[in-house]
Parts: sequence; structure tokens; C-alpha cells
Amino acid sequence: MRALILVLAFLSGPAWPDGCDQLPPPSVTVKRLAEPVSLNTTYSYKSISILASSLPRPEKRVLGLTRGNARVKFEIKTFSYVDRSGRWECFSPQIVVSYGFSPMTVYVAKEFPEGSCAYNEIYQHELRHVATYQEHLASIENVLAETLNRRYATGTPWQGPVGQTQTALQKEMNERWMPYIKREIERVESAQALIDTPEEYRRVAESCNGDIKRLAR
Repeated sequence: MRALILVLAFLSGPAWPDGCDQLPPPSVTVKRLAEPVSLNTTYSYKSISILASSLPRPEKRVLGLTRGNARVKFEIKTFSYVDRSGRWECFSPQIVVSYGFSPMTVYVAKEFPEGSCAYNEIYQHELRHVATYQEHLASIENVLAETLNRRYATGTPWQGPVGQTQTALQKEMNERWMPYIKREIERVESAQALIDTPEEYRRVAESCNGDIKRLAR
């Protein structure tokens, strides 16, 4: 990985004359995925508990669940100029990075009919998880943008052998930045754990005059 970074650093430098100075400067745009949250009420609380079995939860019975899959997508549009020899080129990438959770699904156990007090209590609890996911994505947007712009928005096109700059860029995106952004997204789990406390589980279970505890026996 270090060798790849050095290669890309070498390829970025002062723009060549002729066609190179006509290329736009490299740029990076970072944006959040905007997708609606889906609702699933077809699972029993036992099935939802199985779905949640990989999560550190204080209760074995899970009545509702919010699941989001971390997703990162790169779109790279390139402008290039090849010199008269056909061996060297100037290369200016325009990078768009989209990140977020896709899909994101809220589950409420089918034992609790929509519109009931129990359903509303569980659903409102899950909406706190949804809000935490969304707030976390917003909180890391500037950090991601600054980090990627510092790396790629060099101000002048890159230079190197024809065809090698695109390959090196794609390789670094996949091997370095894809894992990095996913790690930043998944840091939200520590905030999610603060919602699912034993006290909160107890509060939900004992709400609605005991209906939730009775239906989940």
C-alpha cells in the first residue's frame, strides 16, 4: 500500500504545457446516500431476536430492530491528455464518493399490530436508532471530504505513463479508502449501544399497561 501511495504522489506534479494546462484540476465530492428507510412487520420477535444475535444486546428477546448495511460507492470521471509520443499523459480525476447505509430497515415484531400502544412504543424506540445512524453519517461528512481532498485535490493534473494512472487510482480507492470509510461509518455502533441499555429495555417492556411483556412471553 505504501508503494502505491508513493507512485501516485510521484505522478502528481506541475502541469505540463500544451494540452495539460487545459484540463480541469482534480476534485473530490463527498455525499451521503439518500434512501428511504423501509419498515418490516412480518417477522416474529423470535425471528428478530435471531437477526440481532450478532449484536451486543442486554436482552435475549428483541422486539424491534434497526439494521443498516454500510455502503461506499466511488464514481470516477477522468480527463486526460496524451503527449505526441503516445507514452505519457496528464490525468485529472473527478471523484464522487457516496456513502451511507443501504438498505436500512426497521423491524417491529408482528405480535404488535400497527397502531397499537405496543407497536408505537417499539417503533419510536427504533426511530432513535435511525436518527443516530443519520446523525453519525452527517458528523463524518466533513472529515471524509477533507481527508480525500487532501489526498486527491492536488490543484494540477497528475502525470505518468499512459494507462497506469487510472489503474493505480482505482486500486488505491478499493484497497485503502473503501475500508477506511466503512470503518468510519461503523463507528456508529458505540452510539447505538448507548440506546439499548437494560433500563431502556425494561421501560419498553413495562409500558402500555404490561401489554408488551404479556405478548412477548
